Amino acid sequence: MPKQILILGAGYAGLVCALETRKRLTDDDVVVTLVNKHTYHQLITQLHETAAGARSDRSVRIPLEKVLRGKDVELVKGTVQRIVPAEKQVILDGGRTLAYDYLVVALGSEAEYFGVPGMREHAFILKSVNQARLIRSHIESCFARYMYERRSSLLRFVVGGAGFSGIELVGELADALPKLAAEAGIDYSLVELYNVEAMPGILPGFDPDLADAAQESLKSRGVRFLTSTPIVKVEPGAVYLKNDTVLETETVVWTGGVRGNQIVVDAGFATEPRGRAKVDQYLQSVNTRDTYMLGDCAIVIGENGRPLPPTAQIAWQMGTSAADSLYHDIRGGVKTAFHPVIQGTLASLGRKDAVGKVGRSMKLHGRIASLAKEAGNYRYLAKIGSVFKP
Repeated sequence: MPKQILILGAGYAGLVCALETRKRLTDDDVVVTLVNKHTYHQLITQLHETAAGARSDRSVRIPLEKVLRGKDVELVKGTVQRIVPAEKQVILDGGRTLAYDYLVVALGSEAEYFGVPGMREHAFILKSVNQARLIRSHIESCFARYMYERRSSLLRFVVGGAGFSGIELVGELADALPKLAAEAGIDYSLVELYNVEAMPGILPGFDPDLADAAQESLKSRGVRFLTSTPIVKVEPGAVYLKNDTVLETETVVWTGGVRGNQIVVDAGFATEPRGRAKVDQYLQSVNTRDTYMLGDCAIVIGENGRPLPPTAQIAWQMGTSAADSLYHDIRGGVKTAFHPVIQGTLASLGRKDAVGKVGRSMKLHGRIASLAKEAGNYRYLAKIGSVFKP
C-alpha cells in the first residue's frame, strides 16, 4: 500500500515540497495530497507591490491547477481547523477528515501584535493577496475622500515596523503616493509617510552601511523615520507613540513581527514562546517524528546561533530538503541535514531601487540590486515550473 503524505499549505515551502516529493517517489510509493485554503499560490514576497498599486493582484496569484497539472498531486481546497497527531488526522472546515502516514505542516505564520492595545483591531496587515487589495483600495479611497472632507489624517500614512516587509512596503508607497496625489489633484506636500520602529535602526540583519543607504534613499523620497519609538496604542484615527507623540491617521499598516501558527501550538507540537515549532536537523518536529515543519511556522537555528529569517528562499529550500527526507523515510537510506544556501538577501525600495547582498559578500544597491531581486523572483518561478511572469 502506498504511504499517505499530507502537506498543509501551498506557500513557498509546501508547494515545493509537494513538487519535489513527486519527482522522487512514484505512485506505488506514495499518495501526495496538498491542502490549501485557496486555489492559487500567493507570491507573498511581492504583496507590497500590490498593496501600493504597482502590481495587479492577479499577477501575484498562480493557479495551483496549472502548477500541479500532470504532477499527480491531489489538491484539496479547505481550511485546516485542527491537527490530531495521536490519530494521524487533520480536520478541515466542514468536518472533513484526512488521514496521513507522514505530515508536512507549512501553514505559515500569524501577525505578532506584542499586546499593543488596538493594533489587531485597527491596523492593516500584509500577509495575503486579499489584504494587499484591501490596503490598496483603502489608500485610494483616502485620496478620494480628502477632496470632500479635507482632513489631514486622510493623507498621513503610517507603516509600523522597519524590518524587511515594512521597508519594502514603505519603498513602494514612496513611489506610489506622489502619483495618487497628482491623479487626485492634491498638492503632494500635504502627504506624509511615516515608518515607525521600536529598534534604533531599520533592516535588522543587514550590514549597517546597506541599512543606512536604504534609509537615505527613502528619506530623499519623503519618508519620515521614527526609530527607537515603539507604538503603544492604536485607536480609530490615531496612533500613540511611546515618546508621547500622537499621529492622527486613517491608515496604519503593521509589519512589526510574526509568530507561529496557532494550529501548531494547539495540536501539542513542541514550540518556542512565539509559537514556532521546534525541529531537528531534518526539519522534523522534535516530539512527533512523522511530521515535518516548514516555512514560517518552524524555528531553525542557523550557523550563527540565531534563528533563520522567514524568507521565501529559505522556505522553498526547506521544501526541497523535506522531500528528500521523505524519500528516505519511504525507501530507506541516510537522510541529509538541512543546510540552507543563502544566495543573497535583497530588499526592494520601490520600483527602481534596492539594497542587499548577493552571495556572502557582494553588496549591491540601486538599480542593479533591483534587477538582481527581480532575477531571484524568476528563479523561484522556474523552480516550480511556472511560465507565469511576475
